[in-house]
Amino acid sequence: MATLKTFAVGATLAIATLGAFAQATAPVTPRVDARQTRQDARIDAGVASGQLTPRETKRLERQQGHVDVVETKVKADGTVTAAERRRLAQAQKRSSANIRHQKHDAQVAPPAKP
Repeated sequence: MATLKTFAVGATLAIATLGAFAQATAPVTPRVDARQTRQDARIDAGVASGQLTPRETKRLERQQGHVDVVETKVKADGTVTAAERRRLAQAQKRSSANIRHQKHDAQVAPPAKP
């Protein structure tokens, strides 16, 4: 009887541990996250230097948000395939090119009011 109870408790713990382990092994995309952070910093630097107008900034931040949405969608099924990684990389590449273009165009932000 004691052996059966021990087995039941052990099985219950094993099942509970598997659930926690499955949640802990969600797909990670450290390169995507690092690149997003760098691109956000580039946008912030463009705002600080006056290279980006408020309208350009809003557009670039919206595009960064789109990349975040794509990342969430590709992670939803628990795995990130090579094709999904390429899709994310393409979205980030477009965003990066747009950041560069907007920072180096002729438009500048109006001076801040005192």
